[in-house]
Amino acid sequence: MGSTGDRIETLYKNYEILSDAKEKIAEHEAEYREILDAVKGSDKEKRLASQFIGKFFKHFPSLAERAINSQLDLCEDEDAQIRRQAIKDLPQLCRENTDHTPRIADILAQLLVTEDAVELQQAHQSLLTLAKYDAVGMLTGIFSQIVDGDETTRFRNFQFVNNKVMKLGSEVITKLVEDFIIAEIKKISQDVTADEFHMCMAILSQTKLSKTLPGHVELVNIAAEQADLKSDPGVLASDDETVERFIQCSTEALPYFSSQVEATQFVKFMCEKFLQPNVWSLIGATDEHHQTQLRLLKVFAEMCGFCGTLEKATEKVQAIYDVLLEYMPTPPQDADLNDTPSFQFSHAECLLYALHTLGKQAIDFLTFPDDQAKLKDFRSRLQYLARGTQGYIKKLQEAVKGKTTEEMKSDENQIKVTALKTTSNISTLIRDLFHSPPSFKSNVQLSWVVPKGKKVQQEDTKAGSKRHAPITFDSNGKASGGSTAGGDPKSAKQSKQSSGLQKMYTPPSGKYSAKIQSNYQSKNGSGRRPSGGGGGRGGGGGGGNRFNVGKRKY
Repeated sequence: MGSTGDRIETLYKNYEILSDAKEKIAEHEAEYREILDAVKGSDKEKRLASQFIGKFFKHFPSLAERAINSQLDLCEDEDAQIRRQAIKDLPQLCRENTDHTPRIADILAQLLVTEDAVELQQAHQSLLTLAKYDAVGMLTGIFSQIVDGDETTRFRNFQFVNNKVMKLGSEVITKLVEDFIIAEIKKISQDVTADEFHMCMAILSQTKLSKTLPGHVELVNIAAEQADLKSDPGVLASDDETVERFIQCSTEALPYFSSQVEATQFVKFMCEKFLQPNVWSLIGATDEHHQTQLRLLKVFAEMCGFCGTLEKATEKVQAIYDVLLEYMPTPPQDADLNDTPSFQFSHAECLLYALHTLGKQAIDFLTFPDDQAKLKDFRSRLQYLARGTQGYIKKLQEAVKGKTTEEMKSDENQIKVTALKTTSNISTLIRDLFHSPPSFKSNVQLSWVVPKGKKVQQEDTKAGSKRHAPITFDSNGKASGGSTAGGDPKSAKQSKQSSGLQKMYTPPSGKYSAKIQSNYQSKNGSGRRPSGGGGGRGGGGGGGNRFNVGKRKY
C-alpha cells in the first residue's frame, strides 16, 4: 500500500498526468480510479481527492456513479473540515456537464438541516454555485426535498429559495427559471403546513405574479383555494383550525385585493359561516380576551373595502348587524349620565366599518321599514355607543395633551394614539349611520391599516401579535390594549400565551400529493442521503395532508 506520504505523492503525480493528457485523458482511467480510491485514505488524501474528483469528472462518464458516491462519502466524513471541503467541491461535478445537477442539488438540499453554521453556509454557497451552472436543475433538487423531505428539511429548503434564490439577479432568475419556480410552488402549495404556505406566498410575491393584475388574480385564487371557501363546515366553522386557516389565507390575499381583484368570495364566506349566531359565540372559546375574534374581524373589515356585488346582500348585512349588536349594547335604564360606559371599541370599529361599507348594497335594511321598534332600538344603541366614544375621546385627548414627541413614542402613549384613531373612526361611522336614512358617504381608514404606499404588514394577523390587543376603556377612564405595537405587560403576556392555543388548519385534501411524488421520482435518480439529512416521508415527513396538528408551529 505504501506510506501516507507515498500515496499523497502518487495523487499529485496522477493529477499531473491527467492535467497534461489533454485529448488523450480517457486513456488514463487507472489514474482517475486511484484518485477515487483515495477517499478511503488519510485526511490529507481525502481533501486532495475531493478537489481532484470534480476536476476530471467529465472525462470519465463510465465512472460517474462511482465518482459521485466517492464524493458523497466525503460529505459524510466524521471530520468537519473534510465534509466542508467535499461540500465546497460538489458543484465541480456539474461545472461542464449539468446532467447530474438535480441529483447533486438534492444531496446539498438535505445538508441544509446541519447545525454546523460553517457547513450550512458552505451548502448554501454550493447550491448558489450550481444555480449559475443550471438553475432549473438546482431547483429541481431543492423541490424534490421540499416534496419528499421531513418537516425540517422541507422548511429549510423553503427558506433557502425565499431568502437566497429569489435574491439572485436576472442573469440567474431568467423567465424560464421564474416560470419553473411559479409552477412548482403552485403544485407544492396544495399540500403544505401553514408556515410552509406563508413561505410559498412569500416566494410567489417576489415573482412577476405580484407585479401584474392577472398575477394578483392568480395569487388571490391560490389563497382562496387554500382557505377552502367552497366547503360547508356548518357549526364546525367555529373550529380553531377553520378560523385560523381563513385568517391566514385572507392575510396572504390582502395585498393583492383592489377594485379589479375583489374580495367578494372571502367576505361571503365570513358572513355565511362565521357571523352566524350559533358559530360566532363559539369562535375562540378558550381565548379570554377575544383575540381570535378580533383578528378575524380585522382581516374581514379590510376585505370589505374590496368587496364587489354580493348575492342576497341583505342577508350578509343582517349577519354583520346581528353580531354588531353584541358590541353595541342597549343603554341600561338606570345609567348615570356622568359615567363613561365601557365598550370593546376595536371589535365595534371593525363591525361598524363592515356594516357601513356593505350596507350600501342593502340600503333599506337599516331603515327597518317593517319594524319601527328595531329602528328605535338601533338608534338608541348608536347613541349609547356614541356617548361612550365621545367620553373616551375627551379623556384620551387630555391624556396626550402637552406631551413631547419623545414622550409620545412610549408604548402607553402609542396605545392612546391608536385608541384615538379607533374611536374617531367609530364616531364618524356612527354619524353616518344615525342619519335618516343612513348615509354611507364618509371615507374611513381603519385604525391599524398602514397608509397606502407603505408595505402591508402581513404579520399583523398572526397569533400572539400585540397589534391585536383590543382597545377597551373602563369607567375610570383608563385605556388598555391597542392595535399598534405596545400594550401593558399583562396583555402582552396573555397575547403570547394565546398564541400557543392556535391549532393547525387543514387545507384542501392534498389534491396534488401523488402527482408531485411521481413527478420527482424520475428526477431524483438514486441519490443517497448524507447522514444527518432529511428522511423521506416515511422517516417523519408524514404522507397525505400536510396540515397536521402535530407538526404545525406558529
